[in-house]
Amino acid sequence: MKTILVAEDEQTIREFVVINLKRAGYETLEASNGDEALEIYDREGDKIDIAVLDIMMPGQNDGLAVCKELRRRSNSIGIIMLTAKTQEMDKVGGLMMGADDYVTKPFSPSELVARVDAVYRRVALEQMRTQNNFREEIRSGDFVLNLRNRTLLKNGQPVELTQVEFQIMEYFFSSPGTALDRTDILRHVWGESYCGEEKIVDVNIRRLRMKVEDDPSSPKHIVTVWGLGYKWES
Repeated sequence: MKTILVAEDEQTIREFVVINLKRAGYETLEASNGDEALEIYDREGDKIDIAVLDIMMPGQNDGLAVCKELRRRSNSIGIIMLTAKTQEMDKVGGLMMGADDYVTKPFSPSELVARVDAVYRRVALEQMRTQNNFREEIRSGDFVLNLRNRTLLKNGQPVELTQVEFQIMEYFFSSPGTALDRTDILRHVWGESYCGEEKIVDVNIRRLRMKVEDDPSSPKHIVTVWGLGYKWES
């Protein structure tokens, strides 16, 4: 069963999200605040595929704090933030803390389910590869990308990646030296039906540079191709 943790303090919105996810075939676990969400994850984390988190939950553990904690505990869980139109910096903050995507309120049931489906496809693909014991490795200079255990090594040292970051790196490694525009990256990683904004690519690239570059402000590996997108140089 596909299971989603929904953390939203406004009951009407939470019920709206839950009923539409259930109609789409997902099992749901509900939390009314961040503390409750983390408690549920402690009990049920091994079966939770995706967490849908409202950014503005009350208390010390708001959506951003829960996002950060869930990502610390798991690189494989999908995380979607619920934000308001006025929370532009919070959207970026959520992505920088490891969220896979965000949905802006108000949203339609079809948009919500499409975003969740896109994230779930990535989670399911990773689980399938793990179960099938893929053994392939891709080497690029000082880096080794292991497709079996979904890890990246730099000079023999592990680099922690989220599933989205791993898929971007896999795309880069499969097309070294090739300029990839943002739309290509968006479709390859988030799926053909993704209806979000291209800036989610830029935020993930910024996060990746902080992890793989010696000097993120002067990147040598993830290089900007002005007016187009990015390319990987080993």
